[in-house]
Amino acid sequence: MGTLGDGNGGGRPPDNGGQPEGLPGLPPEWGTVVVPDDPAALADEAEEVRRQLRRLGRRNRWRRRFGLPLLPPSATQPSLGLPLLIMAIAVLATLTSLFAVTWPGRTGRAPTDLDTSSAPARRPVPDLSLTDSTGALVRLPDVVPAVILLIDGCACADLVAATARASAPGITVLAVDRTAPPPASDPAASDPAAGPAPAPVRALADPEGRLRAALKLGQPAGAAGIALVGRDGMLVHTLPAARAVDDFRTHLATLG
Repeated sequence: MGTLGDGNGGGRPPDNGGQPEGLPGLPPEWGTVVVPDDPAALADEAEEVRRQLRRLGRRNRWRRRFGLPLLPPSATQPSLGLPLLIMAIAVLATLTSLFAVTWPGRTGRAPTDLDTSSAPARRPVPDLSLTDSTGALVRLPDVVPAVILLIDGCACADLVAATARASAPGITVLAVDRTAPPPASDPAASDPAAGPAPAPVRALADPEGRLRAALKLGQPAGAAGIALVGRDGMLVHTLPAARAVDDFRTHLATLG
């Protein structure tokens, strides 16, 4: 392996006064230049040069796509300009999509598994047993379909009778009060003008108000709480306060 130093190799100039054999004179700032005997010794340097050229090619391809001037071959140092540009475009696209989704005036509606716009889920009638006028226990799920009228604190004899007349055969009308009157005092039977009721009326006692609490119905003055129960034992409709059968007649028709 040879070493070149100050342009003539440090040896005696040739006799003919011309350039020495080998490399011509080199700038002094290059320092000592070592020329290996085996070219394979420069493989690492050559690979680094090829890597820089490939990086320059990729940068110029992206700059060409964005209409930017191409970099010269000397610009082989890595730059953060292009990655930052790509990141800025991605952030801008994300913000645009988010703005479009949350815009209050948009007419579309994204589907979701948590959509609560449909009707609330039905729930079963409370599994309670109340006593009738004879002292027998009546389990509510066993007397469906039924119309339950919570009449404690309400003079609702006319409402009970009208409900019995409006109910289809096979539907039981349950008049629930704090105490159950004897059969002769049932509201529907005490009204001679009511005529024969198409649906049976059963008076039930709920002294502790457990059914009203389970149905989550308040106790308005002068009105009855209503609960309609389908043949499957599920609550079809509840109404906190009803003063006439027309208040729930539409839902009553679905029980027939």
